[in-house]
Amino acid sequence: MNNRLDTDMNIVKSVIVCLGASVVLAACSAGGNNQGTEYAPNMYHSVAYEPYSQITDPGAGRWLTSIEYEDGHAEFFNSNTLNVSTMGVFMNMRTPPANTVPRNKNGWLPYRIPKDSLELAAKRLKNPVDSSAQVIAQGKVLYQTYCQHCHGAKGEGDGKVSEKYAGVANLKGDAYKNITEGHIFHVITNGKGLMWAHGSQMSAEERWMIAKYVKVLQK
Repeated sequence: MNNRLDTDMNIVKSVIVCLGASVVLAACSAGGNNQGTEYAPNMYHSVAYEPYSQITDPGAGRWLTSIEYEDGHAEFFNSNTLNVSTMGVFMNMRTPPANTVPRNKNGWLPYRIPKDSLELAAKRLKNPVDSSAQVIAQGKVLYQTYCQHCHGAKGEGDGKVSEKYAGVANLKGDAYKNITEGHIFHVITNGKGLMWAHGSQMSAEERWMIAKYVKVLQK
């Protein structure tokens, strides 16, 4: 009895081993679009969807499909008939509203006055930050961080850098004491002469705070 039981168990084990070997061999017979037998293929075969187009072929990616979708489509199918652009093209993303541009956290539009239009910036730009003590204090800290090494603590062009490079602007001089905050903001953003642009180092709000503080120094 025991011998027969052992024989049956050996047969079962042999069948299991054969089935396992068959699965392994089948998985190794990959080629072209056939990747063989895979476990959870959806987890490591990502589909790069284009934002302005959709995959409208319901049979696309049939070889990868491992889920029974209600409408029978294959894995790569990605179409939403309710999301159609004005040109009649299916899209993955929503159509952006007309005449809109991104704004920052304060609702400000991107600064796009050209670098060589300093006079225009000086006339048209108005400082959107207030003149509160807190803003002035923040402007002072920013000035000390980004400006003082050139323009000096009092804005007189006597910072450490001026000892090596001549021509640092004296912000209290007659040529600068009447410049507008828009002028200052534009120069900080785009640079001028020997001064490099700082627009990538500070937010627009921080640049406006410095402009506000510079006008305090000039009084």
